[in-house]
Amino acid sequence: MPSGIIVHAAVFTAGAVLGGGIAAAISNKNRTSSALPVSATPVPNGPIIGVETIGKTPAVPKDWSVTQSLPLALKHGNPGPITDVLIRKAYVAGYDRRLRHPAWTAEHLTRGSMSKTAGEPSGDRQNSKFIEDASLPSLFRARLQDYFRSGYDRGHMVPAADAKSSQEAMDETFLLSNIAPQVGDGFNRHYWAYLEDWCRRLTGNFQDVYIFTVPLYLPRKESDGKWKVTYEVIGTPPNVSVPTHFAKVVLTSRPVSPATPEIQEVSTGAFVLPNAIIPDEAPLESFVVPVEAVERAAGLTFFSEQLKASSKHICQATKCDVIVRRFDDARKNGRKAIAAPK
Repeated sequence: MPSGIIVHAAVFTAGAVLGGGIAAAISNKNRTSSALPVSATPVPNGPIIGVETIGKTPAVPKDWSVTQSLPLALKHGNPGPITDVLIRKAYVAGYDRRLRHPAWTAEHLTRGSMSKTAGEPSGDRQNSKFIEDASLPSLFRARLQDYFRSGYDRGHMVPAADAKSSQEAMDETFLLSNIAPQVGDGFNRHYWAYLEDWCRRLTGNFQDVYIFTVPLYLPRKESDGKWKVTYEVIGTPPNVSVPTHFAKVVLTSRPVSPATPEIQEVSTGAFVLPNAIIPDEAPLESFVVPVEAVERAAGLTFFSEQLKASSKHICQATKCDVIVRRFDDARKNGRKAIAAPK
């Protein structure tokens, strides 16, 4: 696991929704299990993400237990975790068993984190393939056949391009537990890819870049005047839910000056994009929303109120502008070149 993930473990403790055990789990360098169930009962008053909590594990009262407070109701078993916390080489994710895709993914990017790991070959997406996540109970997995002829791409929540440090790290981004159904042409293969590229380019201006990717289900006003959430479910039988929107929530930090590296300038921001065709010319800033809007919609807490109040908006700290690059065309041309007779 990259040292940055260990040092900044608390940044991945996505509020009370995820419970108190994840920070300690991520900090454990020797953990080999890829799936970690989290207590279904949140720790009172926290934890809340923020720079002030980095490296600290929230204290949990010894008597804090669902089975102690409700012994008869749970006599025959706890229904299970709110999310399965999946700890990977290049990211951490919370998997939603009901929707069969991530509830959130979290990354810590630096200039060095996406570089080749010493002694290992760098990751090559041509050597990776989509596979089901065997670490999850079979009843709750997304399946390969769910996406077959569904009309949707298998959209990476953590991009493969963020995990070039090793082939294992890249392979983990192709697990279906890191995938959600996305509109292909015009979104996953285009504008969403531009946004992912923008996130990677932040490492050129900032020392640390934290990225949360969140599938969302947002209501819209129907003809009867009522607000409703409607979404498709793919698979036969229906198994994987199709988000209506996707969010990127970012936090960046850098020293205010070389002379005072301990004083950090922190910037935050959030973008919500519809799971639909988006024109290349659409300005990135048109998708800006308050971080609180994503927190409210997702039921997650990303940053402390103190941190949000004291941080700059990311578009004030750097230019919020995507570069239109046809990543899918480049990959197609690369495959054609490999397949062409010599």
